[in-house]
Amino acid sequence: MRKELGLLLLLLLVSAVTAIINPLFLSTVNLLDMANLIGLFGVFSIGQGLVIISGGIDLSVGSMFALLGVVFVDLLTTYEIAWPLALLCVIAGGVVLGGVQSFLITRLRMQPFIVTLCGLLIYRGAARYYTTDSTRGFGYGDEADMLRTLAAGHVYGVPNTFIFLIVLALIMGVVLHRSVYGRWLYAVGKNEEAARFSGIRTYTVISGAYIISGGLAGISTVLLVFYTNSVSPSSFGNSYELYAIAAAVLGGCSLRGGEGSILGIVLGTALLQVLQNLVNILGIPSSLNFAVMGTVILLGVLADQQLQARRKLAAATAGAARSAVAAPLVGGRLET
Repeated sequence: MRKELGLLLLLLLVSAVTAIINPLFLSTVNLLDMANLIGLFGVFSIGQGLVIISGGIDLSVGSMFALLGVVFVDLLTTYEIAWPLALLCVIAGGVVLGGVQSFLITRLRMQPFIVTLCGLLIYRGAARYYTTDSTRGFGYGDEADMLRTLAAGHVYGVPNTFIFLIVLALIMGVVLHRSVYGRWLYAVGKNEEAARFSGIRTYTVISGAYIISGGLAGISTVLLVFYTNSVSPSSFGNSYELYAIAAAVLGGCSLRGGEGSILGIVLGTALLQVLQNLVNILGIPSSLNFAVMGTVILLGVLADQQLQARRKLAAATAGAARSAVAAPLVGGRLET
């Protein structure tokens, strides 16, 4: 909880500095727009966080959005499928893609980096081939009007995406912090081999993380499609996996695995959006957004390394102290 408290204080500090630089930061329009973006990015960042806690990484999320996005739009416009069925197809598609990747990682023992990097290339290429590199959109029709309202609407001015993120965070918080699966996930992330010898089905635990991440990617695809109202396969969701990784790392997820929390991921997503808002307020070119994300990830990893080093030093010091106290007295002297 100490990490989350520190992150919350950092978020409040950055927000205060941004508000001092430009009071429009606290305007209702800007705050609601940020809440919408936090909701959009927070959903798939939670999925990425689970994968990172398991000791893996998913670089294919952005390309998954492109492939599932063009399929979703075509199901509604070209094939005129009812929106509940189209929604289920997209979520199921994300689950299947996550399942395939988890099979390659757990059963064929391939590295998560390689598997998901290949997924990044394959999904994006498949989306571009499927559409012949053309943009898919809804035009001026009223396809899935009810779903659009749910995905892009508001309740008393609060974006539905933000409300959905809060509900999802509560559910996943119980799963991660109050369930047996959550304890297993942390154990596998800390030491997969030790977890296996302890009787934990590590393959199932890791597969669950990738499948949940894929399902959340499917949901995020629908939210993002209604946010942009069109899907360009060459750019839709491009590099969004970096946003998710940065949010998770900012939120305290260690890239070594075994550490992180849902609250931290949500706060990391919020801090990332506030930082990007600060970049816009300062008039820094938007092309430097990637530089901001790279800096955030670098600082997050550096902080994690320093924290790990301090923990090891503290553990070694405590161990030496216990050994000294427990050492037997021989000949009136303390043996060490």
